[in-house]
Amino acid sequence: MTDAVGAFYQRDEIAKTGVPGLDEILLGGFPAGCMYLLQGAPGCGKTTMAIQFLMEGVRAGETVLYITLSESKAELAKVARSHGWSLEGIHLFELSSARRIWSAETKQTVFRSSDVELGETTNLFLDEIRRINPTRLVFDSMSELRLLAGESWRYRLQILSLKQHFTEHSCTVLLLDDLTGDRTDLQLQSLVHGVINLEAEVPDYGSYTRRLRLQKMRGVPMIEGSHDIKITTGGMQVYPRLIAAMRPGDGAASELLSSGVAGLDSMLGGGLHSGTSTLLVGPAGSGKSSIALRYALHAATQGVRSQIFIFEERTETILLRSEALGLELSPHIDSGMIHLRPVDPAELSAGESAHTIRQAVEQRGVRLLVIDNLTAYQNAMHGERALLLHLHELLTYLGQQGVTTLITYGQHGLFAPHAGTPVDVSYLADNVLLLRFYEYRGTIRKALSVFKRRTGGHESTIRDLHLGSNGIEIGPPLENFRGVLTGTPVFEANGHPTGVP
Repeated sequence: MTDAVGAFYQRDEIAKTGVPGLDEILLGGFPAGCMYLLQGAPGCGKTTMAIQFLMEGVRAGETVLYITLSESKAELAKVARSHGWSLEGIHLFELSSARRIWSAETKQTVFRSSDVELGETTNLFLDEIRRINPTRLVFDSMSELRLLAGESWRYRLQILSLKQHFTEHSCTVLLLDDLTGDRTDLQLQSLVHGVINLEAEVPDYGSYTRRLRLQKMRGVPMIEGSHDIKITTGGMQVYPRLIAAMRPGDGAASELLSSGVAGLDSMLGGGLHSGTSTLLVGPAGSGKSSIALRYALHAATQGVRSQIFIFEERTETILLRSEALGLELSPHIDSGMIHLRPVDPAELSAGESAHTIRQAVEQRGVRLLVIDNLTAYQNAMHGERALLLHLHELLTYLGQQGVTTLITYGQHGLFAPHAGTPVDVSYLADNVLLLRFYEYRGTIRKALSVFKRRTGGHESTIRDLHLGSNGIEIGPPLENFRGVLTGTPVFEANGHPTGVP
């Protein structure tokens, strides 16, 4: 919790949610003693989050109660077991609305069954609340209460009555609503202290994309917007939206990070400044990943930790290819200086990726980050239109933390690749390296040039690039060539072209 938030709240006024990441979004937790609405379509994770909320209360030594009109105790126990939880310490009170409505309709005819049922049901769970006297309460669900009330004015009066009762008992309440009735129940939203929306989208391929959105949190600070969530065995995890301004650092561009390849460092004016980002652009097989791995290897020898996100290759393939270039990564992987993380683009979200990167930087001290590659990273975001904003926040955050970032992008085409990128991040990157294939005397060769270096001077030459058993070698400038970047160079001088052996 930040100092500002700590000044805003007293410790005993906060009810922690028990959901990893959610307290961070709420800047501490729920203001205690208030009523909150947790709404979302069936299957979004409302029950999971509600149980985590109550389990956190049990851990804090509080008395907690789960009132259910929609699910049975057996169903709740099954949900808990699926996550490896125990409901010990949680008081469960089950009301079968269907049975009670049927009983009311068959026993009396003077009053409307909805009037009788609403009153009886309310008295039953209010008696239980008085008996237990909980400090945390989950009510599941408002759709059942709305059905019992029948009319909107009676429903609103009932909520007002419940709110008054909960306030008097200083109880923090989570009301669940599955949105099966009126999907815009504004009168319920207007009466609660906060509204939390759980949303789930089904992409064209891959798992559900789940998000949490704080629609309302009355009179308290919070991190607004949509935040990615994930539900796995063990419960719900929230990945707060990354805001670089909330995580300042002292990562000024000062130290130079060398690749260990003299020619490459010379082209970059001595190396890459710490805290800068570099985009390596070129067709598949042109050497982008190899250059990034070379930086990681040399950084490891200098005591700098690296994290490499691999989207397109297996770890075994990376190691074999690296060994063929004389890059022995295995010892540094074993020592923890280099961490390879294979990523399935169909399972990753923007929030989870930012969370993983933050953990690497803040907990493991990573100072070199490699994303290989941008196209797969975009696919992992499920093509979201806010990818540019996400990358801007990510690169800004990494720069503030003094982390050097390398991002590869594989362009389409072999000799004349398309110039554009799926998202134009060239303006975000501090440095841009361009790699190309070109043809010479029946062989395919590689060329490298530095198009941009924001933090200092750089060579404007195009040099021959060779990848072999001796590693990465940078040749002299291709002075007598014209059109190397098109893939079909033209000789402009008689004799053997300079720069080509």
